[in-house]
Amino acid sequence: MKCKLLIIIAILYNSITNAQTVGGNAVFSFINQPNTAQLSALGGINISTISNDVGMSFHNPTLLRSTMHQQVNASFNSFLAGIKNYSITSGFHLSKIATNIGVGITYLNYGTITQTDAIGNVYGTFKPTDYVVQIMASKQYNQRFWLGTTLKFINSSYGQYTSNGLAVDVGVTYSDTANGLQISLLAKNIGTQLKSYTNRNNKEELPFDMQFGITKRLAKAPIQLSLTAHHLQQLSINYNDSNFNAAEGNDNATNTLLNKTLSHLIVASQFFIGDKLELTAAYNFLRSKDLSAYSLSNGLNGFTMGVGVNLKKLHINYGSGFYQRNLFHQVSLTFNWQGRDL
Repeated sequence: MKCKLLIIIAILYNSITNAQTVGGNAVFSFINQPNTAQLSALGGINISTISNDVGMSFHNPTLLRSTMHQQVNASFNSFLAGIKNYSITSGFHLSKIATNIGVGITYLNYGTITQTDAIGNVYGTFKPTDYVVQIMASKQYNQRFWLGTTLKFINSSYGQYTSNGLAVDVGVTYSDTANGLQISLLAKNIGTQLKSYTNRNNKEELPFDMQFGITKRLAKAPIQLSLTAHHLQQLSINYNDSNFNAAEGNDNATNTLLNKTLSHLIVASQFFIGDKLELTAAYNFLRSKDLSAYSLSNGLNGFTMGVGVNLKKLHINYGSGFYQRNLFHQVSLTFNWQGRDL
């Protein structure tokens, strides 16, 4: 059994040999957008948190559990400039095959944009949109291990330019509920662009991401801690624009080995006040660095926070964080299709 599991992990890690690019060089980067307020509060990436939120399985299928049968997570995120993000995720348990299935969709609406040519002539308006539809599945293996996979159809439309693609996530999770420990390894966005924006054969690469996460709930305190590492397939993931650096007088001297390493990490903590209220705080090192432009630096960049109210039949989560001098606001509702207790 252990040998088989090691082979599965090796296959996951070997997928990085076909890894797609990071940073601004990949297409469909919107598919990494947090689909639920709890995930946003946890720093935007977390694949190991211990919770009963079916929305968390959207970005890691191994988090699907039988307790999430007929559970629904619906979320709304309000960004700057009128950009809206809508998400819904639902889970089901198939007892005959001992498998958990999930379905989800994330849709981004960027509002109405004026269409012009290069010299400013107006030719009307268009409404750019992005969405991803996916199916997730998880299955328990050897008591403490969970295997999972996700199949995604991705579509992007910007006026006359449209594109779509397919992607797969594959993951494994070790879950020790007795000791409040959960460890996950996940390969995200392994796939291809089916149709490019220009209808040519020069297909762009998807935002591949190799992630590792560990979550521990303390035995003698109502606290849960998480450490997440992302983009493990590449050491330096900091955005480096030589023209921008020259204009700002930056020689990139701060991009040391330590900074390169920290840019992969997100730390998060959750505090449970009774069984009805939870508070979340997290810090995303890469987001902090990317948003801290030299003339617009904000010491709170990278920080996220959230609050959850867990009622008997409804869980309400709110997540927020800093983008320069602005905040985003995401609200999620979790309930059961049949009105059962969560």
